[in-house]
Amino acid sequence: MVNQFINMKQILILSVLFLGVLTSSCSKKKEGKSLVHTIEDFNTLVKEAKPGDVITLANGVWKNTELLFEAKGTAEKPIILTVEEKGKVILEGESNLRIAGEHLVVSGLVFKNGYTPTTEVISFKKDNNTLSSNCRLTECVIDNFTNPERHEPDTWVAIYGKNNRVDHNHLEGKSNRGVTMIVRLNSKESQENNNKIDHNYFGPRPNLGSNGGETLRIGTSHYSMINSKTLVEANYFDRCNGEHEIISNKSNQNTYKDNVFYECTGTLTMRHGNETLVDGNVFIGNNKPSTGGVRVINGQQTVVNNYGVGLTGYRFRGAFVIMNGVPNSPINRYFQVEDAKVSNNTFINCDHVQLCAGSDAERSAAPINSIVNNNIFYNEKKDNLFTVYDDISGITFKDNIISPNVKTIAKEGFESVSLQLEKNNAGLLMPVNAPKNVGAKLRETIATKENTGVAWYSKEDKKVALSSGKTIEVSKELNALYEAVKNAKAGDIIELNTEGPYAVTKTVAIDKPLTIRGKSTNKPIILFEKKNLFEIKNGGSLKVENVVFDGASSPDRTGNSVIATSKYSMTDNYKLFVESCDFVNLDVNHSFDAIRVYKNTFADTISIKNSKFKTISGSVMALDKETDDIGIYNVEYVILKNNTFTDVKGAALRLHRGGKDESTFGPFLEIDHCVFDNVGQGKRNKYNAAISLYGVQETDIKNNIFKNSKVLNMHLVVGEPLVSVRNNNFYKSIGIEVTGDQKYTLENNWKLKPGFKEGEYTLEEDSPLIKKGTNASNLGILPSKI
Repeated sequence: MVNQFINMKQILILSVLFLGVLTSSCSKKKEGKSLVHTIEDFNTLVKEAKPGDVITLANGVWKNTELLFEAKGTAEKPIILTVEEKGKVILEGESNLRIAGEHLVVSGLVFKNGYTPTTEVISFKKDNNTLSSNCRLTECVIDNFTNPERHEPDTWVAIYGKNNRVDHNHLEGKSNRGVTMIVRLNSKESQENNNKIDHNYFGPRPNLGSNGGETLRIGTSHYSMINSKTLVEANYFDRCNGEHEIISNKSNQNTYKDNVFYECTGTLTMRHGNETLVDGNVFIGNNKPSTGGVRVINGQQTVVNNYGVGLTGYRFRGAFVIMNGVPNSPINRYFQVEDAKVSNNTFINCDHVQLCAGSDAERSAAPINSIVNNNIFYNEKKDNLFTVYDDISGITFKDNIISPNVKTIAKEGFESVSLQLEKNNAGLLMPVNAPKNVGAKLRETIATKENTGVAWYSKEDKKVALSSGKTIEVSKELNALYEAVKNAKAGDIIELNTEGPYAVTKTVAIDKPLTIRGKSTNKPIILFEKKNLFEIKNGGSLKVENVVFDGASSPDRTGNSVIATSKYSMTDNYKLFVESCDFVNLDVNHSFDAIRVYKNTFADTISIKNSKFKTISGSVMALDKETDDIGIYNVEYVILKNNTFTDVKGAALRLHRGGKDESTFGPFLEIDHCVFDNVGQGKRNKYNAAISLYGVQETDIKNNIFKNSKVLNMHLVVGEPLVSVRNNNFYKSIGIEVTGDQKYTLENNWKLKPGFKEGEYTLEEDSPLIKKGTNASNLGILPSKI
């Protein structure tokens, strides 16, 4: 009886186990459809996959997951990798995907909160011998999946093989070095590929401050004479600002059609390769700085039916650019423009059309056998729309329309016509009375945010603006400021409601956009006991207003600063605004800086207005930590207005952008109505200058006074920088020193004779204003006193 009971019990257990296995098997795989919860189950099912199978990843976070989707489907029955619910399957941490085989479809994946452990997030290959063909990547998202090391390169989507399609994906926020999407031509199996890239949303990509920030590249210089035959169609590029080249074409016979570029700084660039077709694309600048259109290099390029409006970029980032080439160019330089056809394009209220751009001793081959016809170049406010850098006799101009005020560049080929502009259904200004067969004829429906990418993933801006949150009042208890910042939300305003002093014994971490301002009529005083008062970390931006920063309580050590960036790599660009603040007593030891930045950090803007800096043993701003001279720099825009700098032993500003790479934009510098009094005279000032500028791309220094200060030094390196130094007064100061072989403008700058009497302003004859090697002129009597 006992044995019979045991046997029945065993049978029952086995039955339950068998039923569980059967149920589990059915839940995993039913009619070729499989729901998987682990990477082990995924790998097993992929190995067993047959044409028509669907492998579905279960909802949830898949952390540190590397997927290899290697299988062979058929055209009629592809094998599909998808998700249980779109937007609810997230690959985080060190995760990636490799697609290898034929007739495979991947959809619904989201990569965020991490980065790839390899060089590619999504790769159309297993290895160099196992590529993908006839495969599709659709409705996937890669959102800020960025390597934490700013200049460690990787690629988000790498396309190998042939006849692949990448469509309706959402790619946003790449902020480390490396191309967002690339078509590789490294082997015969990837050449003549007929790949298609369409209806993708390329979301905002911040300025990298370095080469290597392209959004899309097809080929490389090494394979640039290979036919790729890739179609890029109906994609939306939204504020893709990584570098000069939004798209970098580096192979033959590619087509870019009906794409929209919205407020993108840079251009669609035919960098290498021939026989490119650029057709029906729309470039919307909204007058944002450095927004561009199309740049033509190499042979047999066709640019037709494109439209640009409100594009402000100049030189290589103009609305339309034809470059000079290098005679007998090596494969990685600039081939001469030959047999180009530029027809039926429309440019409305764009600032610059550049012809023979880049002309210099090396790039001396002007365009030949090319035609520019039936285009509209219309700008009622700007007369000098065209800039010609070299011989344009190799370009035939025919039947082009310009606004009556625009200066023509050829005896024939341009007609001045007043056009009536009206907005079309897409909100674009279009001429309604242009002659037939002239200008662009756009499609009725163009690419938009709404009809590209995925419908189930938000395209709303994730960045929180400074001063957009609530106001938090802070009393002057010890470390109250520290606690307020720690507990604040992004965009909040920290308000100091008494004169203080506010004592801070800890470094205040700024890891979100915050404003700190003094409410009191008399500026509140902040004293700090750590090496740095504020440290801007990844994700942080800072605005300070109406505050006194007093270094009297700072530690007696070298290298203190009021505001510093993180010492570690920052992938998020930050902003720093200083308004109506005083920085005093920064001299407890030597090399005490007001603002200090570190390598591998980048600011979109540092702006200081209406502020005072007095008694500083270091520099006010040392923005010179990228000294490898490969085109990397620390800040895009530096603005100094209505400030005084008094008794500063180091430089008021050190700004460095080295190297000869031409793929970046800045830095841009404006100094206006500032006073520099006894600046730069310290023995540790290694630059021996009050202001030291190296490689700055646009400099505007005007209406300033330099008294008893070291030299204003500028070294002009590359990129035909725009340099204007005018209406400045140098009293008992060395003056201006310019080195380098680039052009610049010095106008109406003055140096006064020591011991002058009020009303008696004369030039100092024995010590000229401008040092050797400059072309200064227009010296005379200073019209107003210091």
